[in-house]
Amino acid sequence: MLSPDPAPDLPPALSSLLRTLRFGYRVEPRLLVWSLIMVLFTAIPDALVALWLKWLTDGVQSGQRTTILVASLGLACSATLTWHLGVVLERADRRFRDRVSIAFEAHVARLLASVATVEHHERTTYVDRLQVLRDHVFALDHLFASMFTTLGWALRLAITLALLATIHPALLLLVVFAVPTLLVATKRPEIERVIEERAAPNQRLARHLFLQDTTASPAKEVRVLRIGEQLARERRAAADRWYAAVSRATWHSALWHALAWSIFGAAFTGAVVFVAIGMRGSPGAVLLVVVAGARLSQYVGAVVGELGFLRGIWLDSGRRLAWLEDYAERLARHRDVAVPERIERGIELSHVSFCYPGTDKLVLDDVSVLLPAGSVVAVVGENGAGKSTLVKLLCGMYVPDSGRIEIDGISLDTLPVVKWRERLAGAFQDFFRFEFQAQRTVGLGELSQLDERPAAERAVGRAGADDVITQLPSGLDTQLGPRWDKGQELSFGQWQKLALARGLMREGPLLLILDEPTAALDAETEHALFARFAEASKTVAANGRVTVLVSHRFSTVRMADRIVVMDGAKVVEVGAHEELLAKGGPYSELYAIQAQAFR
Repeated sequence: MLSPDPAPDLPPALSSLLRTLRFGYRVEPRLLVWSLIMVLFTAIPDALVALWLKWLTDGVQSGQRTTILVASLGLACSATLTWHLGVVLERADRRFRDRVSIAFEAHVARLLASVATVEHHERTTYVDRLQVLRDHVFALDHLFASMFTTLGWALRLAITLALLATIHPALLLLVVFAVPTLLVATKRPEIERVIEERAAPNQRLARHLFLQDTTASPAKEVRVLRIGEQLARERRAAADRWYAAVSRATWHSALWHALAWSIFGAAFTGAVVFVAIGMRGSPGAVLLVVVAGARLSQYVGAVVGELGFLRGIWLDSGRRLAWLEDYAERLARHRDVAVPERIERGIELSHVSFCYPGTDKLVLDDVSVLLPAGSVVAVVGENGAGKSTLVKLLCGMYVPDSGRIEIDGISLDTLPVVKWRERLAGAFQDFFRFEFQAQRTVGLGELSQLDERPAAERAVGRAGADDVITQLPSGLDTQLGPRWDKGQELSFGQWQKLALARGLMREGPLLLILDEPTAALDAETEHALFARFAEASKTVAANGRVTVLVSHRFSTVRMADRIVVMDGAKVVEVGAHEELLAKGGPYSELYAIQAQAFR
């Protein structure tokens, strides 16, 4: 059984960095190389300013006009080239970052959508990790700029050290005193990022409460219950808890940062005193040490800062991106068996058990049941019995913790999830409101027929949603959602009918799932719709289609060929309606209770 690692570590920094670089090179190879070259060329004239100033000072002191002229021209060229190359670099870098940013965002979206299961949306370890990645995905384009800039500062640093060495080799020791700043810069962001990830639940809670207090969906309840101020207080408390944890880590690392810079500052002061007094250097030599030393401080600070950002946000985001790539690839591994064109025997669950991520409570406990080919199977049971979880496993949204799900003997976890879902159709009780034109809101159910009006009309008819379309001002061309220009708001029941139509766009599926998709409709309408589905399944399912109905209304499920009764995460009964009534078991009791309510 394929089972995801409960808490896989992030990939090594160097490995993930190389993968990120390869991705950027594939997206924009020419702009990447051009940006790197421009960064290095820009560094040279800037680093030579200290040399020109030394020559200028020595020339003025000795009265050598040639030296003064060369130094002046050198300063002019350095200033001009630094400005000119900087402008060109900014344009190239901006274009490269824009292109790469778009590519990174699309890449992350594709990865999240392609992951076989939805566990990464619910396991807290994954959710916190993805929260940080989503927050920083827009910064991934800065990774390249940060790396190139770091190389540029490093080149400046090398040139400056070479200039200092011409005065005295001992001045190279300034680099040694810069080591503490480098160590702090590489360690500080890692510590802060760990704390940020630990505090991510509070950040997510603060965001969740903010949306509850400021968006339209909960607005009525917030006002009627008068809980707006309470939500605002809880949001502030969650945000304060997040900030307190992050702030403590920031202050702690900042103190170490200040100490490291104090060590370097003392060494720089000592270097100036050593040249001016100990060596009795010329004014030009002293000026070179002062300027080069000051620039050395600037360059070291820039390198330290870039390394901090590189190690912290951008390199860390690269590791999270590499983790997401590995996670998606690992779940897709071993899924190379062709999806059958038809179902001959049925879909069988054998001793399937499952717990939701982060819990040890069995939602499905040793479930074994056969869903015969060509049949309509109803799944009933009280809330929390495991009905929707069973549906999610059939869709491949989760992998069972134990047991197997097989289609004609082929294990579901060996089928490519994309290909399997191409053979699924249906609708769910927790549908999403896609606020597009009605045509597209329905057409999303089958991308190959997204803009085909006849296909959408057939799906609307199958879902019994013709009344919804006829009430819209422009029919299928109507924009849905009041937030858009000329957008129309729908009732919950109307949205649900369109969601059902979207789920029925796909024709000829192997598995049709209807997980309480009509809960907002009256019992008579639901019964008529399900009767139509059941009849269609018996007459057109030449591919052995299995139809799974989940409903609390027994007047609906009685038409099914087979009824699966769930209770306490287990399957307690299986049979046809009359057969189960004759047994006098749980189904019979539940049916009698519901029937009594309608007398």
